[in-house]
Amino acid sequence: MNQNSSNYYILSRIFENYVKKHSRKLIISIICMIIVSATTALNAWMMQPVLDDIFIDKNESLILIIPLAILLIAVVKGISSYIQSVLMSFVGYRLVADLQRDMFGSLIKCDISFFSKTNSGTLISRFLADVGALSRGVHNVIINIIKDFFTLFFLIGVLFYHDWKLASISLLIFPIAIYPISRIGKRLRKISKNTQVGFGFLTKRLTESLQSIKTIKSFNAENVETVKVEKEVENIFQLTYKSSRVNSISRPLMETLGGLAIAVIIYTGGSQVISGTTTPGTFFSFLTALLMAYQPIKSLASLNATLQMAMAAAERIFNIIDTKPLIIEKQNNKDIHLKNDTTYNVKFSDVTFAYESSNKNILSNINLNIKRGEKIALVGYSGAGKTTLLNLLPRFYEITRGRITINDIDIRDLSFNFLRNHFSLVSQDIVLFDDTIKYNICYGQNNVNNKQILEACKKANCEEFIKKFPKGINENIGEKGVKLSGGQKQRIAIARAFLKNSPFLLLDEATSSLDSRSEKKIQTSLANLMKNKTSLVIAHRLATIIDANKIILLHNGKVVEIDNHKNLLKRSKIYKNLYELQFKKK
Repeated sequence: MNQNSSNYYILSRIFENYVKKHSRKLIISIICMIIVSATTALNAWMMQPVLDDIFIDKNESLILIIPLAILLIAVVKGISSYIQSVLMSFVGYRLVADLQRDMFGSLIKCDISFFSKTNSGTLISRFLADVGALSRGVHNVIINIIKDFFTLFFLIGVLFYHDWKLASISLLIFPIAIYPISRIGKRLRKISKNTQVGFGFLTKRLTESLQSIKTIKSFNAENVETVKVEKEVENIFQLTYKSSRVNSISRPLMETLGGLAIAVIIYTGGSQVISGTTTPGTFFSFLTALLMAYQPIKSLASLNATLQMAMAAAERIFNIIDTKPLIIEKQNNKDIHLKNDTTYNVKFSDVTFAYESSNKNILSNINLNIKRGEKIALVGYSGAGKTTLLNLLPRFYEITRGRITINDIDIRDLSFNFLRNHFSLVSQDIVLFDDTIKYNICYGQNNVNNKQILEACKKANCEEFIKKFPKGINENIGEKGVKLSGGQKQRIAIARAFLKNSPFLLLDEATSSLDSRSEKKIQTSLANLMKNKTSLVIAHRLATIIDANKIILLHNGKVVEIDNHKNLLKRSKIYKNLYELQFKKK
């Protein structure tokens, strides 16, 4: 698709999906623009009777009529301009809101793998800078094309009304600028694209630095981070300066051509006034119309540059909106087959998984049978595939080969909502929102009351530290739970799992941040939570594996042993080594 075709496709898509629904406001706005354009040309035409009839012929009857007419024209123009501005502002701001809504709606449905390969700074930049650039571009294009076109149309009418020969001479000069302005637009589109990419990297760098401020200071790395940010800032400066420099070429070009046109007209028209073939009023009316026409001509000439920058932003926006998840939810699901079933036996059959960006299997030929109510411990060296195995159950990632079933129903035949409601995940990487304790505990849960929340807090051993906050469960914990310690964050996450009360528990080193005293308190609560539930636990402490029904030993993405702690300790060298390194002293 060439650039012209691409522009047409993008503009038509913007119009059909985001602008067309405001057609009534657009029609009224267009009518107001035509009125503004007509009154602008009328002001230029009024110069002729002002000079010829009032100043030269001294017609006293017009001394009151013409000023009143000019005042009336100004009032009509002002009202029309106001209505047009308000309506177009509504369309412009609505365009921004609708685009951002659609972008987030598309992003939130993307697979987790999408976010692992796309930095958040780039996405935020597209939400803010790109949408703003597109909105301004579309807003300017609509106004310039309509208002400036009609202004130019009416002013050209005044020019030809007065002197078609002079009008023809004037209009022959400006087409010379079309080719260089077109070239400028193409360069600006490329620069604009690189600039927005630069803003994405800067946003990413700033986010990382601000969120890691404690680490930066502890390693005395302020200068290192400053150099990184300065590099991104300098890159954006160079690009924006280059864009301004390129865009500035069009202004002196139009100034020169405009000056040439006016010089020719003054010479030719002045000669006609001196020879008596035209009146001073007619000439000055013509010259006024020409000077007024200069602004819409200049505006329309620079329209291509504005359009190219907007189109560059639109391409990136629609790339996000058009992103489709690779993990697809089936419409004809089999949720009904499990709704009244509470056995929930899980089976992995020849499951193999590899990340999209890698040819190496993270998990290979996994075969497991997990019965309802069992506590399964997953052990293995770092990188063995423990966390990946947990992530496959709620379909955060799609298996490459094989099947995972719940009561013989393939999890790919279940809706996301139904499947994920059956899993409570407590990860070593606790995610807390900049909101209250209550909000974080009951996140995603509807129709829960304070009694249920407080009961979950009690079971998760959160009561003690929550009571110390002035507002209790209504205390705001700050960004990423900055007011809480690591252990307190873990217990908030465990309280969240208590409240969700799902039949499956996925615990990814859920007690890793707890000290020995806190862990002893929480282990009892976790034991109660696991009753009548199927639990898969990535082992971090000895207490986790001692009472497990099964211990699954993963090594290099494969299941090498399944047994209890006592038997594995006797016959598996890998397990014994893990026990010596990780569990024995804990």
